[in-house]
Amino acid sequence: MELTVNSLADLPKTAQQLLDFAGDEKIFIFNGDMGAGKTTFIKTFCAVLGVADVVSSPTYSIVNEYVSPKGSVYHFDFYRIKNIQEAYDLGYEEYFYGGGICLIEWPELVTELLPDNLIRVDISIIDDNQRIFRFSKG
Repeated sequence: MELTVNSLADLPKTAQQLLDFAGDEKIFIFNGDMGAGKTTFIKTFCAVLGVADVVSSPTYSIVNEYVSPKGSVYHFDFYRIKNIQEAYDLGYEEYFYGGGICLIEWPELVTELLPDNLIRVDISIIDDNQRIFRFSKG
């Protein structure tokens, strides 16, 4: 599925479309260049999930946990990990396979640990305001 997003005002609709596209899948990986809007979109996605907490980038903590009516939501940012062992030390299995919703930025740094069943979100920058979102399974 491919969507053109023309402004921040389009993000809630895009987030709902992603949720509808995902069905029962709970693992989401977000790909895009620095500044593409991954964290901004994840904040909106969390709002659509009903997260009431302030959503922020887990760049330094690696993972933030939120509560939603749909259960636990885990937001990962693997940008700063130095090696795969850090993901093992974090206990990634409990998150990825524990039934919560996982939102993963910089997944290419932990590719070998990702489950087969996931939703891929690719964000491409068109200009300062416009983005192309591509959703795919697996």
